[in-house]
Amino acid sequence: MMLAELQRLLDAAPAGAQRADYREAVIDDNLLDKPTVNARKLTFRHLSDLYALDPGTCLFRVFRGLWSQEPDAKPLLALQMALTRDGLLRSSVPQVLATPQGQRFEREAIERLLTQSDEGRFSLASIEAIAQRINGTWTQAGYLTGHVKKLRSQPIVTPVNVAFGLFLGYLEGRLAQRLFSSDWARVLDLPEERLIELTQAAAQRGLLVFRRTGAVMEVRFPDYLTEQEQDWLNEQA
Repeated sequence: MMLAELQRLLDAAPAGAQRADYREAVIDDNLLDKPTVNARKLTFRHLSDLYALDPGTCLFRVFRGLWSQEPDAKPLLALQMALTRDGLLRSSVPQVLATPQGQRFEREAIERLLTQSDEGRFSLASIEAIAQRINGTWTQAGYLTGHVKKLRSQPIVTPVNVAFGLFLGYLEGRLAQRLFSSDWARVLDLPEERLIELTQAAAQRGLLVFRRTGAVMEVRFPDYLTEQEQDWLNEQA
């Protein structure tokens, strides 16, 4: 998921940076120290594919706003954003989450998954390379540990990650308690009660609005969407 490049770029760019600013930083200014112009262009393309790098895209705008909130949230936050835009990475979620903590996770499991789902799109060499990148992404996010031998581990999940995960569920039309059972909440790999505790912490930090009375919950995301985006979302409901 190019975490090192993403972190260097976002940490160097101002919060209000536009897509053209990110492009200039990567390609013209060579902020990421790539050896050739083609390498710079390829890096910018890959980062754009994974993260949009455009505040006109609401997901990136929210992601960018949360990025500076908590350093420990960044690896998982990058994964969460990448999952919204990379279908191959997203297809690996069940395989990773189904692996018990401490158990070995083999790259071949992802290779088999890609072989079954790609319908001949990729060569065997490409499948192996993609599987390596997917496993590397889950490792960077904290779900796997080790180099040659990968073991399933528990990632660091912060209130920032929970706020973003619940927001992704909200964009799917979920409200209240249903937010805690979305695929985006399940990716966080925590029991619901722990997710609720972290949601309360997120509310205390002003990342969202959360109210709970017994079994009745309310979760709102003030200022996450523009008025036009909110109207569009309401029309889809």
